[in-house]
Amino acid sequence: MEQHQNALLRQLQGSDETLRGPLVITAPQILLSLHLVHVIDQFCTLHPEVELSVNAANDLVDLGRRRADLAVRVSDSPGDTLTGLRLSDQHTAAFASPEVARRIAAAPDDPVGWIVYSQTKGVPAAALARNPRGFVRARFDDMIAMTGAAQAGLGVVRMPMFIGRGTPGLVQVPVMEPTPYVPIWAVAHADVWPGAKVSAFRVLLKAYFREHGAEFLA
Repeated sequence: MEQHQNALLRQLQGSDETLRGPLVITAPQILLSLHLVHVIDQFCTLHPEVELSVNAANDLVDLGRRRADLAVRVSDSPGDTLTGLRLSDQHTAAFASPEVARRIAAAPDDPVGWIVYSQTKGVPAAALARNPRGFVRARFDDMIAMTGAAQAGLGVVRMPMFIGRGTPGLVQVPVMEPTPYVPIWAVAHADVWPGAKVSAFRVLLKAYFREHGAEFLA
């Protein structure tokens, strides 16, 4: 019964040609705060009758069950049941506080302390190839916390280019080459994809990433 109701509501939304009423989008917190807020500002200005709600979530939200209408995801693909638009490719690189960067520049062969994800095995292999004395100083389970730790001078973090470049108090350090990372997509259920509100937001997303795409790449 719930699946049938959700399907009916998705179809109604997908056929809605009006630019008014509710729209729910979801995206990772850090991508929202550094970039998507500018798209949201433009959308709200252009379409004041749309009641926009934003879910800042790093976990995947179930679009089939209408937990959101449109998602911006860092993913290798939109998913079998979703329709997607590839917004941007990405690279990762190493970032640290200016003080840590100065120490590395002054003594590039000294041990380098790294901040890594809890799930990873350790220091990136590309970094160990340059400096075999690299070591894990701390593990975190959240990129926002890792970014704050890097700002505080705790160590070096491998992170997407847009985060390192967009975060005050961080500079790129040449302890490893930038490497390709997971691309950014706009995704929605196929039923909802044609709707006027989802389409209008998608148009602004595409234009923004076309203009700012260099900030995500090395």
